[in-house]
Amino acid sequence: MKKKHTMGNRQGTFLAITIPVLLLFFCFNTLPLLRGFYYSFTNFKGYGSYDFVGLRNYIDLFSDSRVGGSYLFTFKFAIVSTIIVNVISLILALGLNSKIKAKSALRAIYFIPNILGGLVVGYIFSFFFTYILPAVGQAAGIEWLSSSMLSNERTAWLAIVVVGCWQSIAMNTIIYISGLQTVPEDVYEAGAIDGASGWVRFKSLTFPLIIPFFTINMVLCMKNFLMVFDQIMALTKGGPSQSTESISYLIYQNGMSGGQFGFQSANAVIFFIVIVAISVFQMTVLNKKEEQL
Repeated sequence: MKKKHTMGNRQGTFLAITIPVLLLFFCFNTLPLLRGFYYSFTNFKGYGSYDFVGLRNYIDLFSDSRVGGSYLFTFKFAIVSTIIVNVISLILALGLNSKIKAKSALRAIYFIPNILGGLVVGYIFSFFFTYILPAVGQAAGIEWLSSSMLSNERTAWLAIVVVGCWQSIAMNTIIYISGLQTVPEDVYEAGAIDGASGWVRFKSLTFPLIIPFFTINMVLCMKNFLMVFDQIMALTKGGPSQSTESISYLIYQNGMSGGQFGFQSANAVIFFIVIVAISVFQMTVLNKKEEQL
């Protein structure tokens, strides 16, 4: 009887811990999601009365050139940034995991960008791209570098890529280092006996053993970059000429202050489905690759 009483107390404690968290999650995550889905079928402007319009918002999304442009920019940005971040992060992780001096200090230094807020980093780089870099370009006589990258439609998105990657590399590097530390030293010793070194050692021994960490980084990177917002808010605000307007920024800008709350709610629903679909696709493909290796 005493054992049952103890088990009952433990279950009661777990419920007391879990239920408040579930309630908070429902109130601040699930409920806004459901309300947004509801508003996506209305012409709600964010204030005042509204009417139901059925699927009109969803139909109009596919004929809105501004929405289409934001999707193209967001996918271009996310794909390029994901590739750059994972390549550089993996190279850094290999270096920081090797037997070098001040290894712990270097890891801490590389992690600093991740601690800083996205808006703070964005404003700092905005000053750099607007004033410092053009001054260097003028002094060096480099014409294309003499004007701000942020004012040019062809180069503004590259500036956002630089800032986004600079801040994201830190976390990915830490994850890759964690993966590299799980590789047994015996594997490398056996590979050395067979003559594996350099690229062959990485391709045949290291990468197959850290591919679960590669999967995590690829999925998180793509998801985070698809939702890019802070860097755009701080650097370009979607300009010049809406060339760097991401989906998240468009939803915020036109939904909150542009009188398109219902329309952008529909955009948010579609965007949510797209992100989930891409994440599931990545997990499926990369998990199959893990099984093959």
